[in-house]
This record gives sequence, C-alpha cells and structure tokens, in this order.
Amino acid sequence: MKFLYSFFLLVGPLVFAQKPNVDFQTIHANLVINPVKTNVLGNCTYTFVVNDKKPDTIRIDANKMEFAEVKINGSKVNFKNSQKQLLLYEGFRKGKNTLTFNYDAFPNQTMYFVNWDFTQEIDTPEEVQGQIWTQGQGKYTSHWLPSFDDVNEKVIFSFDITFQKSFEVIANGNLVGRTPSGDDYIWQYRMKQPMSSYLAMIAIGHFEKKMTNAASGIPLYFYYEAQDKDCYEPTYRYSREMFDFLEQEIGVPYPWEVYRQVPVRDFLYAGMENTTATIFSHDLVVDEIAFNDRNYVNVNAHELAHQWFGDLVTAQSGKDHWLQEGFATYYALLAEQQVFGDDYFYNKLFNTAQQLKQAAKTDKVPLYNEKASSLSFYQKGAWALHVIRHEIGREKFNKAVKSYLKKYAYGNVVTDNFLAEIAAVSKFDTAAFRKKWLEEPGFPIADAEAVLQQQSPLIRDFIQFRDHQLDPKKDHAEILKIISGNAYYPIKELLLYQIVEQPFEVKQPILEAALKTNDWHVRQAVAATVETIPESFRTQYETLLSDKSYETQEIALFNLWKIFPEHRKRYVELSKNWVGFQDKNLKLLHLSLAYMSTDDKGEKYQIYKELLSYTGTNYDSGLQQNALQKLLDLDLKSEDVLRSLVYGTGSHRWQFVKFSKDNIRTLLKEKKNRDIFIKIRSELPIREKTQLQRLLEE
Repeated sequence: MKFLYSFFLLVGPLVFAQKPNVDFQTIHANLVINPVKTNVLGNCTYTFVVNDKKPDTIRIDANKMEFAEVKINGSKVNFKNSQKQLLLYEGFRKGKNTLTFNYDAFPNQTMYFVNWDFTQEIDTPEEVQGQIWTQGQGKYTSHWLPSFDDVNEKVIFSFDITFQKSFEVIANGNLVGRTPSGDDYIWQYRMKQPMSSYLAMIAIGHFEKKMTNAASGIPLYFYYEAQDKDCYEPTYRYSREMFDFLEQEIGVPYPWEVYRQVPVRDFLYAGMENTTATIFSHDLVVDEIAFNDRNYVNVNAHELAHQWFGDLVTAQSGKDHWLQEGFATYYALLAEQQVFGDDYFYNKLFNTAQQLKQAAKTDKVPLYNEKASSLSFYQKGAWALHVIRHEIGREKFNKAVKSYLKKYAYGNVVTDNFLAEIAAVSKFDTAAFRKKWLEEPGFPIADAEAVLQQQSPLIRDFIQFRDHQLDPKKDHAEILKIISGNAYYPIKELLLYQIVEQPFEVKQPILEAALKTNDWHVRQAVAATVETIPESFRTQYETLLSDKSYETQEIALFNLWKIFPEHRKRYVELSKNWVGFQDKNLKLLHLSLAYMSTDDKGEKYQIYKELLSYTGTNYDSGLQQNALQKLLDLDLKSEDVLRSLVYGTGSHRWQFVKFSKDNIRTLLKEKKNRDIFIKIRSELPIREKTQLQRLLEE
C-alpha cells in the first residue's frame, strides 16, 4: 500500500495468528450490491478441511452481518453470530467440508459508496458519477464479506457480482464470463491461487479500459474515466516497461494470470495492491503538465512489486511488515532507476535518508517492531535492502530473492526466512545487519551517506556543496558555471536555496541563469526562493507563469499578485482558464484572487457561488477541503459554508473529517456561528447531525 504524496505513511492495524486446526481452502461468493441501500447481499460457498485435532468452534470474521440458511455438508446447522464473527460448532467432520449460507451486510468501512449521496443541495456536474470500491488492508474485508482477518489464512477466492449494466465491475482474478440478468450483468471472476482476505477487492464505476500484453504474455488492463481520456498516456506512462523490468529483475514470473489498475474517486491512500488488481487514487490521474509534479510512476511500481512482496509471500507477523513495504518501496525505486536513470535513483535514496535522519530525533521504535512507523517500514526497509544489495552485489542479491520467493510462494514469511536466503548465497553478516538495521532504533545516516558516495558522483558533489557552501560573491563564476552546466537539478536547487538571504543584486545574475536552464525543477526553485521581486526582474519572473508545472504556476501567480497590485487584474485575467491538478489548485487560487481583486458585489457573489459549488459532497474530499479553506480564508462564513463543513465530518477520509471538525470548533467560539450551526442541525442527515451535536456539547 502506498500513501499520498511524500508519503504520509501510516500503517493500518494488521491481524496475525497461528495456523488453525481448520484450513479454509476456497470461498465462492455470489454478491448483489445495492448502492442506494449501501448493502451487500451474498450467497456463499466455502470449502474447508478439519485436521486431526477437531476444534470445538470454527470462526469466520463477519462484522455486523445477518445470516440465514447456514448449512454444512448440505444440512442446516445451528450457529452463533457475535456481530464480529460467525461461529460454527456442529455439523463438520474431519477432512473436507462444505459450508453454505446467505448473508446481508451494511458495511460502514472497507467498502465505500462514493458519489451516491445527493442529500446536499449543491449543484454538481454530470461527470461526477457513482463508484463503489473496497480497501481491505487495515480496514478488514470482513466488513463486506465473511472472511479472515488473519493474514495467515490464505484462500482461493471467486466472485459472481451482480450490478447495473452501464457499470464496469472489477474484482480479483480472471474475468471468465459476464451474463445478462435483466437490467444487470453478473460478472464472474475466478482466482486459481490462494491469497489473504485483505487482498480481496471490488471496484465499480463508469470506466473505459485499454489492454496490452507484457513481454511474458500477461494481460495488462488500464482503466480510466471517459473524461480523462487525454490523461491516459501520462497517467500510465512506463507501465509496461516497469512490468517487464520487474519480472526480469525479480527473476520470478508474475505469479498471477492478469493485472489490472483502476483509479477511483476519494480513495483512502495513493494505492493498494489487491491481488491482480491495484486500486489507486484518482488524484494521480495526470495530464502532461501534472506528470512533472505528481505522477503515478512510483505508486504504480510500488503496488506492482507488492504482487510478489505481500501478495505472493505475505508477512506472518506485524514486526515482519517491512518484508512487504520495504521490498515494494525498494523495487519501485529500482524500476524508477530503469526509466529515469541513476541520478534520479540515488537522489531519491539520499532524500529518504535525510527524512529518516530527521525522524530518528523523535522516533525511537526500531524497524523490526509491529509499532514501527510507516516511514520506517517503507523507507528504512528499502534502505536496509539497498545496503544488503550493495554489500553482496546485484547477482547474489537477486539469487537470494528468487529463492526466497519460490520457497515460500503463496505462503507466509518471517524475517529469518529472507535472511537465511542471503546467508546461503554470501558471507554477509546477517546478525550484525539485523542488530544495526532492524533491531536498533534510529537511522545510521553516516553509513547511508558513505554507501551513496561510493556509488554516485552526484551525491559526492551534493554533499561537498552542502557541507562547504560556496560564497556567491567570491565564488560567483563557479556558481554560474554550475547553474548553466549539466549538473543534475538537485545541485542547482541546493545552490539557489543557499543564496536566499543574499541581497537581490548579488543573486540576480544567478537567478537569471537559473531561469535560462529551462529545467522546470530549477525554475521552480527560483519561484519558491524569491520572496521580493523588483520591477526590473518582474518580466523574467512572469515567464514562470507558463512553466510546465502546476506547482510553479501556483507559486508564481500568488507571488506576482501579492507584490504587484497594479497588475492584479491582468494576472486574474491570464489565469481565468487555469485548472491544475485534480483538486483544481489553480482554479481555486484564481477564484480567490479574483474575489479579492474586485469591488463589484455581483462579481463577488458569482465567485462565491462557484467556490461553494466545489464543496459539494459529490466532489472528492481533497477538492472540497481546498474550496472550504479558500472560503474561510476569504472570511465567507455563510450558512452554506458552515453546512458544507458539517457534511465534511461524515467523510470516510479522516483528513477531511479532522479539517472539518477543527474548523467547526474554531467557529463555535463565536456566538453568531454557533447560532447558525444550531439552526441547520435539524436539517442534517443522522450521521452529520450526530457529529455536530457532539461538537456543540464539547
């Protein structure tokens, strides 16, 4: 699993247990999903084997479900429903058994019904359409399908899913059939190998798709919304190349029969590696310009790597979670090295080392601990693998990884399993490695930087310039030479940040040289570091408004509008058709600046209404939050704005919930705002009404 953007890593709770005396082998689920009622009706068949030691009770995780027609081996049996588990205590025998039942679930997490709620009376565009998607890791599939929270219980899944004909339905495995049934289709998906329940998935929406084949022949499906057709290529750029690379580099063929990728609205994370089908955030659907700032490439490679590391072999315990996230993070970096080059690869390793160094000041939990931070599981885990690969060499490392994957395929693993494979191919001191990299807290930054300096001339130069800062007066010519030369952009960025405090007349020639590089990274550093813009530099700075970077455009537009009031109307006019990322960062900035640039009450009202429209619940929560922040910054605390904040408390995304609650708490300190909240309380749906009442009572 990968978290948006740098990446904002938290690991959801994981459940691990010992292998029981009952081995579930298959689950076949016939499902009817109702987006209006937000429920799942299921008819399921499970096969399981009872081993020699017959248990008193068989448990299947099932949160807040109702069951009927529960049968084992064709005969009705008594059962208990704890509202957390289905408990079976009769009717089974040693050897193979078959369980069938009907169930009804109203999932309040794990399965999300997005854009089906039209209770908020704010206009939304036609392209905002309903979707349904699941997120099992950390949320538990047992909220929508009776299954197993224990990741060590691996089962072969198959689904028959009934849904409206106009929608595309995606699930794990091969699509073996699609049968008409009145106004619906029954989509038939089949797996051939077992997996943990948290990897079961469903995604439903109005999707288009394209297909190609990997070099190995594996079908690769890429989904997208029709309105995003121009974003298809930049979003999925390098996908096939990275798939082919990872198959070759890992040395074990892709372990499943098909691979799909589908972007969904308001997803909880950047991406999730469900077996055979990655779900990722619609925020990562990008056009040519957005690709430069925040593309899908790393998340794409990360979730793909998980198909081996996490899906094929799954960590047996929480402290071994680095075997999933560390491997996926590292192999994603290797895939990026393949497409972007060595400098890119070593620069990313260097940056994560600095993040880990900073985090180590307060984070005292070692990597080999179930309570380790996500930064540790992902980035320190990747660094640990890089150190091993550096010490024993690529060939031996690959040999060990290949043996590890083949030996434990479709099973569960612990850290010692992997380290034993390293020891088998080399004389690497795994005990010392375990102590320093896995069991000790902190991050060995000196070791990491020493490794990088051995491997990368870029990092050697960067550390030299970082530790021995050039003087922009005495070393002026050298700085200009570097800025104008072929040095990789991080070195140029470093030099620009080092001269921030210099008088403008000293740094102006350097800034002008930086702008002439036409490297958007370097030009963005100019945009971000120049806080005062003299009139003599305005025209040159204005060229940033045309850069192939939405982040650069946002920084430059705001700075120019703020510093040159006499040009504000021109900047507003210039940006009127800007949109930016999926969260419409440039559109919202334009509207905000336009509001502050006019005294016309009619114009102000129209701008307010447009900003308000983006707070509707059928938009992604990131866009809602950004629009609400702009409205609050403009002091537009109307009844509609406050109502939209209350609707935010009902979001499935905790970040938006926190934003909404924090702002409501602040607003409640003023009586006029409290009176508005009390007035609208009775009009709200029960979930939002309950949240508001709690805030009012604090």
